[in-house]
This record gives sequence, structure tokens and C-alpha cells, in this order.
Amino acid sequence: MVKVNIQTLRFSSKFGSVKLGQEQRLDTTKRGDACPVMNWYLVDWKPCSEFWKTHKTALKQFLADFTSETSIPVALHTVLHKPLRDHVQQYALILTRLSEAIGKVTRLFILLQSFISQVLDEACLTKALWKSLGHKLTEWLCVPERRLLEDSKNLPVFASVGRTNRVLLFDDILVLIQGNNCQSFDLKLVWVDGSGSEKPAVWQWKLNQAVRQALNGKRDFPLWGEAREGSEPPVHRCFKYVFRAEGRFKNAAYEGEWYWGKPHDSLVKWPPGYYSIIPDGELIPGFGICLVPLLSEDRYDCYKCHWCEGKMRGYGICEYGNETVYKGYFNDNLRQGFGILENPSVEQPFKYTGQWDNDKKNGYGVWDDKDRGERYIGIWQDDHRHGQGIVVTQSGVCYQRTFHVDKMVGSGILLLENDSIYEGNFTRDLTFVGKGKLTFSNGFTLEGTFSNKSGQGLQTQGILNTSSDQQDASITKVQLGLDEFPVEKRWQGIYDQFLGFLHSGCKEEMEESFTGFHIQTSRELRKSQEYLFCERGPEDVSGKIEDVLEELVQHQELESLQCYLQKAFKSSLHPLGKLLKALTFAFQATYSGIGANKHLLNMAQEEVKYYAKKIWELYQGLLHLALEQKGQPLAETEDGEKSDLNAYRVILPLILPCFYPELFMLYMLYHEKEDDLYCQGIVDLSLFPDIKLLEVLDVQKHLWPLKDLTLTTNQRRSLVKDKCFLSATECLQKLITTVDPREKLEILQKTYEEIESTVSRVVERDYKLPMDDLLPLLMYVVSRARIQHLGAEIHLIRDLMDPTNEGGMYDFLLTALESCYEHIQKDMRLHQRETWHVARDP
Repeated sequence: MVKVNIQTLRFSSKFGSVKLGQEQRLDTTKRGDACPVMNWYLVDWKPCSEFWKTHKTALKQFLADFTSETSIPVALHTVLHKPLRDHVQQYALILTRLSEAIGKVTRLFILLQSFISQVLDEACLTKALWKSLGHKLTEWLCVPERRLLEDSKNLPVFASVGRTNRVLLFDDILVLIQGNNCQSFDLKLVWVDGSGSEKPAVWQWKLNQAVRQALNGKRDFPLWGEAREGSEPPVHRCFKYVFRAEGRFKNAAYEGEWYWGKPHDSLVKWPPGYYSIIPDGELIPGFGICLVPLLSEDRYDCYKCHWCEGKMRGYGICEYGNETVYKGYFNDNLRQGFGILENPSVEQPFKYTGQWDNDKKNGYGVWDDKDRGERYIGIWQDDHRHGQGIVVTQSGVCYQRTFHVDKMVGSGILLLENDSIYEGNFTRDLTFVGKGKLTFSNGFTLEGTFSNKSGQGLQTQGILNTSSDQQDASITKVQLGLDEFPVEKRWQGIYDQFLGFLHSGCKEEMEESFTGFHIQTSRELRKSQEYLFCERGPEDVSGKIEDVLEELVQHQELESLQCYLQKAFKSSLHPLGKLLKALTFAFQATYSGIGANKHLLNMAQEEVKYYAKKIWELYQGLLHLALEQKGQPLAETEDGEKSDLNAYRVILPLILPCFYPELFMLYMLYHEKEDDLYCQGIVDLSLFPDIKLLEVLDVQKHLWPLKDLTLTTNQRRSLVKDKCFLSATECLQKLITTVDPREKLEILQKTYEEIESTVSRVVERDYKLPMDDLLPLLMYVVSRARIQHLGAEIHLIRDLMDPTNEGGMYDFLLTALESCYEHIQKDMRLHQRETWHVARDP
């Protein structure tokens, strides 16, 4: 019998609350009374029905929503029974959910009971272990919170580490006992590789669970043998570990990523504060840092490099304990290929940029002896200057000699600062010795035998020729190194690295060590790394080689290709950007600072042109590989002439800004005297007012843009000074705002168009300027533009412009500008010569 207490129930409707019944006791022992609510309803129905018969008016109002056809009992059943039924159903749902929850709690309780039993078994096994072990091992291993999970005495297992007598698995360490010796391993650095037999499988399962829980830092109540999702511990882990007695790792702390028990791509820290990854044949190849203490003093050699089979291979930076730094390429731990060795110390500062072979300077290279203030540009053999070489000094003197094991042999050419030239034998301190010929800047020559006796100065016996009274430009502007150092043999080590990368199929692992580091492993490493070719910046193109090859295929049209290459050259990750960065460093090492000598201009100029040709050739190689990998038709092989034209049109304008500062300095030094005469002429011409200058230059009066001015015979000056041809003057002044020869030529053409437009406006018709009219008008504009180093600008344009422009409109305008420049110089030379003859007359 089930007894249900029903309290006073209230049902709400739009007419208010209805209160029903008092406490009732219901007996449900009879078979037909399964629902106590229904029994209660049937019992109380008669009194309620009588009540409503006496209140029909209220009943009608209560049942206003029902039609007259509906009987009153049915209406009352609907209004009073349905809310009660829904309420009871809610209680039934709550009871059902409670029943399910009790079932889950029961299952969890069973699991907890099983786990408690398991933990108690572990405690008993641990207690028994402490009693069975020797006193020394117990004292070393016994920790109150440590529990034994498995013992090889109970479940045999084979350990691959040495001859192990016993294996103990605790909840935090794995212990291998070998006789009286004992080794312990933190579970966070344990990787499990077991066989498939039954007993080792149990060990493997238990080890994996213990390792996973140690990494998580908590026990998650697994039952032994129960399969759980994610029960395998990760292969890659981040953890800190201090090496205690591991050979050369001793006392080093490693914090970073581990892979199958080996440090992977992070830092090892020694107590003095040095960081490194010790690369080893067993470690994963790639970027690493090796720190080697010096035995004699508390210093270290630090090798930050790419490694393969435990040896340095590819690009690296080595900071030696003597403050010398090498940045370049290695092969099997030896410096090989292009590299820079520098010692910035105050005592013996030097810098070598060039080729290495078998850990020695071999091939073409540049040596800066900052203590002597000299730069050697030439050939090396086994760390010695050996072969043809050029020496440039801080004072501006330079000479070309043949060297044999660092000693000068034979005769050479010595170019003095005052433009005198000596051909013959001389010592390292630039003293003339033996037979020689001295040519002065004014063309006089002295040929004979020279000697330098102590206290008596330079003595000579020979013939002085004074027949020439003017300077020969071919003598004073001698160019060095053109025949001795063919441009295609300079910096071959830089191109070899790129070609090796290209011939390998642009493999990603080789690209990583091509020119620079791709991986920055920590903030400390990033601070200590000095980049040679990969200074980081905003990258507009991807550095992944698959993306590079994909984009090359998509940008083959000229305009699209130029935009893409412009971004690629600025990128520190793109192979072409790295190549350009390396060439920039080599160029600066040769021609900046001491190397800014006018006698090296032609060397520098042909080097820049060759860079453009070589980069275009290597780009073609990359494109060929990309098309081949995508299975697309290969582009037609270009002949030499077409390839050179593309190098001028596409590559040279994009790379020239990298070399322009040093190159233009050489042009300025080479044309310094002509530019000085030109500047003096400009100063003299600037003293003339507009009308006077137009008259002096023989500009036809009907072309003067001054017809609106009323002039008298006594008023021979412009009322608006320096306003004639102002638009053309301002246009020509933009010549110095760009480094691209093509853009400079476009500015020159725009200047011509502005002059012609002004003249057409004056004569009130379209007027095509003949050469006779153009030259004086252009000279007027040049004199008003006052461009410094115009000679350097003109010759740079002439030397580096697109060969297809020769004979065209651009060539014509450039020739006209050269005529103006030379005419201004000629006037100044005549003026100086007249002044010199007048001075000699008395």
C-alpha cells in the first residue's frame, strides 16, 4: 500500500485561484486504483458538482470560453483535470532523472572503491619494497609521497639500458638497478618503446599512464588495463632538465623542447650564463649552438650554425673567445665558401670579406687592416696574399702589385693623391726603388733610377720630359683591376651557394642553411645573433620555397614580375633577397670607406652590371624548376643578348638602390675636377639676369617668354629674375631625386617637353625645337637648375642605361645635356687659361 499526502492545491486561471480539497489518505492496494490522483478526483467529484449547481451564474462566467453546446461536466473536467495532470507529470520527470543520477553515482562509487583498493595495494607494495631493499637504496629512494607502481621482480621486463638487474616504476621516477649502482629517470623525460608480447605490454601501458600523469601533474584515477582516450604521452615535450654527470653536458641546464629523449631546437644554459644547443651526431640536424670553453682562460668559442651528422655545414656565425667573429659558410666544421671574418678589438682590428677553402683564405677577397689604414683587394692562397692585388690607403694613394706569400714582387703601378703616376718598383712604405717612370698630373714625365738614402731623401738619375703642357685624362684616370680580376670570378662563393641550392631542387632542409637563420629559438638567442643576410623586417612575400616557386609561375608578365621581384629583393626570407643582401655586403666591403677611390670606378660599375645579369640568370633557373615541378611547358632558353637586355630592363633598376651610395661616390670622385669647373661656370652664369643670360647664350629673341615686359635701352635686365622657363628648370632639378637611369632619362625628356611647351606658348603655335634652338635654351635651364655633380649624373646614366636607348630620343637628349655640360666647362677652361697667360706676360 502506497500512501500519498496531497496538500491543498491551487490552480490558476484567468478568473483567479480555485482552492480544492483537504488532506486525504488514499489506499492503492486495490488493483484498479493505480493512480492516486484519479481516485482522489472521483471521490471529491460529487460534492463539487452539487456546489456548482447552486451557483450556475458564477459557473457560466467561469466557463465563458466554452460554447453552449459543451456540457458543464465535460467543461469542468477540462478546466480542473488538465493542470493537475501536467503538474504530476513534472514530478514524474524529476524522479526519473534522480533515478539516473543515483545510477551514475553508484558506478562512480564502484570505480572509486576499485581505485582505493588499487592505491592501497600500491601502498602495501611500496612498504614491502622499502623493507626488501638495502639500506643505501632505501635512504636514496624513499620519499613519503612516492608509490611503487610496478616491480620487475613481480612482472619481468627487459630494459635496453646496459645490464639491468631490476626495474622499479614509481609514480614520479623510473629506477634501473645494476648491482650496487642505481639510475633514476624523471618520468617527464621517459619515452616508452616496448614490444607486443603480453607482459611488456602491461609495462608499456603502466609506463605510459605514469608518464602522462607526471606530465599533467596529477593522478586522474585510471584503472589498470582500462583503455582511455589520449592515454599515450606526447612525443614532443617541453621540460627543464639539469645535466649532472653527462660528460660535456655536465652542469648545463636545458629548458625547451624534447623529442624522443633528445633536446630539440632550444637552449642549453651553463652556469656562467652562456646558452647553446650542443649538436651531436645523434641529435636532429638543423640549427644549433655549440659552446666550447677555452682551457687557457675563462672564455668560450660560440658556434651558432647549421649542423648535419654532428658537423657544421651551411651558414653559421662563430664568435671566438679572442673577440673575432666569423659569419659565413662551413663544410664539415671547416670554413668553406664565402664568409666574413672580423676582429673589432682596439688592439688588432681587421676584417676579411671573401672566399674560404679548407678553413683558410683562398681566392678573391678583401682585407681591411684598420691599424695601418689599408685595404687589400685581390687574390689569396693559404691565408697569404698571393697573386695580383690592389692596395688602397686612407690617404687616397693606391697601387697594384703582384704578391708572393705576402711579399711584393716585380714592378707595379702607384697612383698618388695628386694624380701623379709611378710605374716601377717601390717598397711597402711607398718609397721609389730602382728603375721607374714618374708621370706628373700636368703630363711631364721623369724616367730613370730612383734611390732613397738615409738622411738624403729621394734621389733620381734620369730624363725629365716637359714637352707636354696639359694634363692627359687617360693618365690621371687610370683604372685598376679590370684585367687582373675578371668580374665573373669575383664573389664566386656567393653564387655557388645559390647554385647548389638550385641544383638540389630547392630542398627545404638545404634552403634553411642557404643564407641565414630561419629559426629564432628564444629571445636570448635573438639578441645575440648577428645577421649577415637576413635582417628581419616586414615580409611582403612568403619565405617557404613551395610558395616562392608557386608565385614565380604566377608572375611571368613583365609588369607583374617587376612588382613581385621588388618585394622579393626586400625580403630577408626570399632566396633572391638573400642573394642580393650578400652581394650588397661584398660590394660595400670593397668600395665603401677606404675603397672609395676613383681608380676603382670601372671595377665597381662592371660589377653592378654583372650582378644584374647573374641575378636574372638565377631567377631563370628558379622559374625553370618551378615550371618543371608543376609539369608546365618550360620557357624558351634566352640567348645572351636577350638575357642581357632583360637584366638591364628588369633587374638593374630594382637592385641599383642597394649599390648606389658607393657607386655614385666613385662617379663623383672620378669627375671631381670637371664638376668643379662646371660649378664655377654655373656660379658665373647665375650672376646674369634673365635677359642678359639669354643674350649671352644667343637665344633668339622671338623665343623669349618676356614679351609682356616694356624695356628701354637703358633697362637691360629682367624685372622678374629667374622666372623664365621655370617649369623646365624645376623639372630638371628632379634629376637627383631618383637612382634609376631610366627615370632620369624620363625626367630629361619631360624637361625638353616643358621647354618646347613654353616656346610654343610664346610663338602661339606648335613649335618643334631644332638642335640650334634647343642647345642654348637647354643651357639656360641647366644654368638655372644649378645641379651639383652633373657630370657624375650624366656619366652614370650613360654607363647604366638600357642599351636599346642608344640612338633614340633619350640618347639625343642625353647628348644635348652633355654638350651643355662640356660647353660650360670649356668656357671656364678658356677663362682660366687667359688668366694664366696674363699672369705670365710681365
